Parts: sequence; C-alpha cells; structure tokens
Amino acid sequence: MTALTSEAAGRGTVRRLAGALHRRPRLRLALLLTAPLLWLVMLYLGSLTVLFVSAFWTTNSFTSEVVRVWSTDNFHALFTTPVYRQVILRSVGVALAVTALCAVIAFPVAFYTARVARPRWRPLLVVAILTPLWASYLVKVYAWRLILSEGGLADWMLRPFGLGGPGFGLAAAILTLTYLWLPYMILPIHTALEQLPGGLLDASADLGARSWRTFRSVVLPMVLPSVAAGSIFTFSLSLGDYITVQIVGGKTQLIGNLVYSNIELNLPMAAALGTVPVVVIVLYLLAMRRTGALSSL
Repeated sequence: MTALTSEAAGRGTVRRLAGALHRRPRLRLALLLTAPLLWLVMLYLGSLTVLFVSAFWTTNSFTSEVVRVWSTDNFHALFTTPVYRQVILRSVGVALAVTALCAVIAFPVAFYTARVARPRWRPLLVVAILTPLWASYLVKVYAWRLILSEGGLADWMLRPFGLGGPGFGLAAAILTLTYLWLPYMILPIHTALEQLPGGLLDASADLGARSWRTFRSVVLPMVLPSVAAGSIFTFSLSLGDYITVQIVGGKTQLIGNLVYSNIELNLPMAAALGTVPVVVIVLYLLAMRRTGALSSL
C-alpha cells in the first residue's frame, strides 16, 4: 500500500512539473538550452579565451618553458617578421583560391543535378556527391599524393601533350583541398537551384534574354547567398588545414604548419599564430553576412 501511495505521489509530482513547464515556455526553452550553452561557453569559447590569453605569454629562451608574463612580443613578431607575414598572406590566398575553384566547379555540377538530370536520378547524384565525405581524410589525401607524384596518374595523362604533373607544392595543395571541400560547395548551390522557380527562367527566355543574361540577371542573384554559404565552409576549412599541406605541399608552409611546429618549442607563439585564422574567419563571416549567407546555412 505504501509503495502504491509513493508511486502515485511521484506521478503527481511529474504531472505538476510538466504542467508548470507547459505554462512557462521560456523556462522550458532555457532548460533545453542550458546543457549545449554550457558546453559552448565552457569548452569552446573557454578554450578560445585560453588560447588568446596564452598568446600574450613568453617562453624562456634556455629551457623553452612558458613564462606567464604579459607581453605583446609574439604579435609584434607576427607583423614585423617577413616570414610570418608571407605565411599568413599565403594561407589566406590558398583559402581564397580553393573557394574560387570550388565555386567554379560546383556551379555546373549543381546545375546539372538540380535542373537537368531526371528527377529520379537526382537523389542518386546527391549521394554520389556525398560519397567522398564518407572516406577517410588521410586516404583521400594520400590518394592525391599518388596521383600527383612523379610518374603518377597526372604525369601519365599529361605526357601526350608534352606536359608534366604539378608535383608536390602549392598547386598540389590547392588541388587536393579543392577536392576535399568541393561537396560543401555543391550541396548549398544544388539546394538553391532546386528551389529556383522554373517560371523565372521561362519568363527570362520569353523576354528575349540569352542564356548568359539569364544566368547573370536571374540565376546568379538568387543563388549567390548559397554560394557564399558554401564558401564559408571551403574558406574556413582550407585556412586551418595543415595535414594536406604537409603531405602534398612539399616545402610549402601555411599557418597550420607553423602552429604545429611551434606547439612544443614555443607554445605562446603557436597560440598567437592560432588567433590569426580565428580573426580572419570572423571577418570573413561578417563580410558574408551581408550576402545573406548565414541564413542559407
């Protein structure tokens, strides 16, 4: 009898709590968001804060131990040392080049999958686009290393034209990064083109506009936010990558490589270098926000 009474009391408490939460939607939303917000603030933003603070520390030149003394020497070295300036500019240039190549390649592919291919084949084509994402990152990079190596597939295909493969270097890193992040550009463009009303294209043709004019005046303005949304992924992922450059980049150095090489020898300098991609990506997000890209994600 006592067990039944306690069980009934427990059910009554649960009902009262459920009723209270039902009447207070803001409290319910706050409870639902508490755990992910704590994770975001404590682990993600907290780690970024520690990174930024440690960038103002120094190291002992003899023992390489971190000295927790406030100093701006690391940031001063970033902007006054030619090597660091070149690496930063090169890294941003590589990210922009990868983003541009992805956009140029992704647009015709997405247009075919969204507007030209038969409706029953479109889901299969989307799956085919996503398939490379299921493979291991390292497997894909090392596959490209074999393709670009001396005597590899690139050399074999270009030899009849009297040309050779790009080998290992900056061009190889850009090609490999373009292959790795291309699906992130194709998918948002495919979605935007799929939602594009066909009547707009017919109306443009009826008004005498040619294909290029239709693309420039009708298609591109409506798809541009999705292109910008895809560029956020390709730009940020390329800017922070260091494994691809280390495998196929030859002697090329990007920000990620310098961060990796300084972690054990000069942790504060590695932290200062690590803040550069964060600042660049924040500025890039602010620029893309004006295009409506964030609402297209």
